[in-house]
Amino acid sequence: MRVVISVFLSCAILFGFAQTNIRITNAEARSVIKGDFDPSLYTASSVENDHKEIICGLQHRISTDSLKSYIEKLEGFSTRHTYSDTLSNETGIGAARRWAYSKFQEFSANYENRLIPAYLEFDYPSGACGPGLAWRNVLAVLPGTSTEDHKVIIIEAHMDSRCAEACDSTCFAPGADDNGSGTALVIELARVLSRYSFKHSIVFMLTTGEEQGLYGASAMAQFCADENVAIKAVLNNDIVGGIECGETASPPGCPFEGHLDSTHVRLFTHGSLATPNRGLARTIKLYNDEMLKPMMFIPMDVEIMSQEDRTGRGGDHIPFRLQGFTNVRFTSANEHGDADPGPDYTDRQHTSRDLLSADLDSNGSPDEYFVNFEYLKRNAIINGTSAVMIALGPETPDFVLHDEATGLRVEILDYQEGSRYRVGVRNSAQTQTFDAMYLTSSESFIIPNLNAGETYFVSIAIVDDLDRTSPFSSEQFKSNDANTSEAEQDPLDFSIDCNLVGVEDLRSTEYNFIQVYPNPSKGIVNLRNSIKEYCEVSFYTSEGKLIETLIVSDAEIAVDLSLNHGIYFYVIVSESGRIQQGKLIIQDQK
Repeated sequence: MRVVISVFLSCAILFGFAQTNIRITNAEARSVIKGDFDPSLYTASSVENDHKEIICGLQHRISTDSLKSYIEKLEGFSTRHTYSDTLSNETGIGAARRWAYSKFQEFSANYENRLIPAYLEFDYPSGACGPGLAWRNVLAVLPGTSTEDHKVIIIEAHMDSRCAEACDSTCFAPGADDNGSGTALVIELARVLSRYSFKHSIVFMLTTGEEQGLYGASAMAQFCADENVAIKAVLNNDIVGGIECGETASPPGCPFEGHLDSTHVRLFTHGSLATPNRGLARTIKLYNDEMLKPMMFIPMDVEIMSQEDRTGRGGDHIPFRLQGFTNVRFTSANEHGDADPGPDYTDRQHTSRDLLSADLDSNGSPDEYFVNFEYLKRNAIINGTSAVMIALGPETPDFVLHDEATGLRVEILDYQEGSRYRVGVRNSAQTQTFDAMYLTSSESFIIPNLNAGETYFVSIAIVDDLDRTSPFSSEQFKSNDANTSEAEQDPLDFSIDCNLVGVEDLRSTEYNFIQVYPNPSKGIVNLRNSIKEYCEVSFYTSEGKLIETLIVSDAEIAVDLSLNHGIYFYVIVSESGRIQQGKLIIQDQK
């Protein structure tokens, strides 16, 4: 079945099962996307546009409770199959997209009506699943503060779900992780980011038809190409909330069934040197490593993959690459299945088992969550930070790499006097991250620390006077002819201390409904329950591996965790769904 779907998918994208009559239902949204609008009409009464304050705000304002509520609502539509009911108010894709549209309206009303909801409608001819339909993506457009060199950043996820059979439009298809998790992430970022102001416009998009052939993303990519819309970056989110490896998960990644990973996220994108896609991925990793990891409660690692997608799979970033737009796909480190259910398939992906949670003892309360809300929140923070930096920061510079007798020389085109440039260097086509990075303020720069006779891959970025790094450029590569002088690597420090940028602590004192003490501890930990609810307390290693889960119903209990000295984390979920997280330090018991 997979081969048939893959062939149909490729034909749909490449050979003319084309979407037609593509249109945006709201003329205002269309004008903003095209850059044909008056930014003063959307100026916030109190402009918040400092990237450090926004990134610190993301840490506190992105809510696990909100993410959980969105996925619960999405699961409640029974199915979001592209061909499912469009008229019902309770079930099917029509009800789901109207609900998402209403959420965008709600967020807009909360922040001076600056967020513009719309639909991207398109017609699709008869295909593998039946007659042609008029389909809809759901959009929310946040206008930028300038139309000079106007570009848009698209944060997207597909909303549709499915079961084993690609065309079964009536089966129970909750799609909690695939792709309720990505949908919830996009909705939450629309809520949080719509209070801020950005130079470039941001488009939050929920697509349809992904499971049948990337139809919704293809329609938007085609619209942008036809209408000469300039896209600075596309951030696609697909399966970003689960942390457990299934038996059949598609490679690369996911080492063995049952493996847990809540501290890594994979970035997939096309790796051609002639395109800036891989440069965008390296930039996102840089944003995470420099700004987020030093201050994240549980630091995340961004892993740049060597493929455009998992083996035999595809996603909504691909149509944008086919139209020449820069893109990446975010996906969890672990997936529960390869989406190709057969007779012996026991994984959750593309089945009725892709649920948010399970009530294993039938007591009416979840015993296990298959979407990890804290992990999903961290992925949302990485997405949001990337969008913030790209929407506020400078444009990617261009350069020429010269092979000269004295070594490889970077010549920066359209050089800006007094600006700083970062030069990223790789010395192997097999590595995905920079082996070295250097800082220069010169128009011409001989790359240091190079060995004669070796080939190097080089790209550059510019840093503006507010310490915002642009996305890295496409790479150029040449063989180096000389050993070059030794020099220090890029010494810039872009870490953010949220205590120094005037951001309020938005966490309420009621958030910590279970007191965990003493902390640091020598092994015995007391759990004091301040609410009259059962609470599930899970302890994790610093790598995200589950150690133990306890049910706390008493007012106070003492627990001997028998842990070695080190840093651990806990996540607490109350019976009513409130979530608390924390760090636990275990000291030597001497």
